[in-house]
Amino acid sequence: METRAPYVLIGSFVLAAIVAVFGFVYWLNNTGGIGPRTNYHVQFQGPVPGLLVGAGVLFNGIRVGEVTQLGLAPDNPRFVNATISVATATPVRADTKVGLEFQGLTGVPVVTLEGGVIVARSGELPTLIAEAGAGQSMTQAARDALRRVDTVLQDSSGPLKDTIANFKTFSDGLARNTGKVDGILAGLDKMTGGGTPAQKVTYDLRTPQNLGPAGKTLSASLAIPEPTAVAMLQTQRMLFAPSGDSPGFADFLWADSIPKLVQARLIDSFENYDIAHAPLRTTDLGPADYQLLIDIRRFRIATDGEARAEIGLSARIVDKNGKVIASRLIETSEKLDKVDPAASVAAFDTAFARIAKELIGWTVQAV
Repeated sequence: METRAPYVLIGSFVLAAIVAVFGFVYWLNNTGGIGPRTNYHVQFQGPVPGLLVGAGVLFNGIRVGEVTQLGLAPDNPRFVNATISVATATPVRADTKVGLEFQGLTGVPVVTLEGGVIVARSGELPTLIAEAGAGQSMTQAARDALRRVDTVLQDSSGPLKDTIANFKTFSDGLARNTGKVDGILAGLDKMTGGGTPAQKVTYDLRTPQNLGPAGKTLSASLAIPEPTAVAMLQTQRMLFAPSGDSPGFADFLWADSIPKLVQARLIDSFENYDIAHAPLRTTDLGPADYQLLIDIRRFRIATDGEARAEIGLSARIVDKNGKVIASRLIETSEKLDKVDPAASVAAFDTAFARIAKELIGWTVQAV
C-alpha cells in the first residue's frame, strides 16, 4: 500500500491537469473572447499591399477577427478575394464598408469594417465588396496623383508655352521702356500727393556750462526720474500757444520726447555742477537718498503778443520714505526775435540754463 499511494496521487494530478486544459480551451472558444465566429467573403477591387493571412480585422477600431484566406479572383486577376472570420456578435450589416488601413510606424495593414454592400448567395458566404481604391497605399496614391498631373501638363504643353512666350514679350517691353514707366509712376505719385517724405531735422537742448559749485555741494545721493507731463507734452514736436503749427516747423523734431529731453539735460547740468555727486536715474542700481520729481507745466512758444519761449516746471524733493521735504514752482521765458527753428532753440537754451541754475541751487540747499 505504501508504494502504490504516490502513483495514485500523481495520476490524480495529471488527470486534473488534463481536465483543466480541456476546460480552458472550451471556455476560450465559447466565452473567453474567441467564441462563435462568422465567415465573410471580401472582394478588393485592386491591390492589397502587405495584407497577410492572420492580419487583424477591426470594426470601428476594435479588433473583432482576422483574415483566414487570401487569393486572386479567378474571373478577374485584378481583384483580390479574402475570407475573414469575425465574432458573430459583430454588427455587420448591409451598409458596412470595408477598407484597408496601415497602422503604426511600420505600416502593418489591417482590414477595417466601417460601413461595401453584402451580396449573399444561397450556399455561399456573405460577400463584402470593398470600395474602389480601398487597398491603395499612400505611396500608390501619390504616384497616381503625380501621373494625373503629368497627364494634365502634357495635354496643356502648347498653351503653357504660348503663355510663357507672352510673359517674355511683356517683360522685354517693360525693360525697353523702364524710363517711361518710371516717369508715369512719378507723375501719378505727384498727382495723388505721395512721394518721399521730407527729411525731419532734429534739435537738442544745450547743457548749461560753468555751473561749478559756489560753495555747497550735494551731501546725499540724488535720483532724477523721468518728469511727468500731460499727454500733449509727450511729443517731439514744437508746441505753440495758442495751439497750432507755425510755418517753418513742419520738419522740426526735438531729439527726444520733451520729458526725456528735460531729464537728460537736468542730469547733465547736475554733473557739470558737481561731477563727484552726479544724480542717478531710477533705473540705476541702488536706491538714492532723495528723488527730485519734476512735473513739466509748460514747454512751448507763446505767440500771443510778443513771441517768447516759455518753460514751467513744478519740482518736489522726496526722501526715502516718500515724504516731501521741499517743493517749488520754477518758471521763465525768453524773448524771440523771430519765430523759426534756429532762433527758437537758442531761446529755449537760454531759458533752460536759467531754470537749471535755479533748480540746482534750490536742491543743494534742501538736501
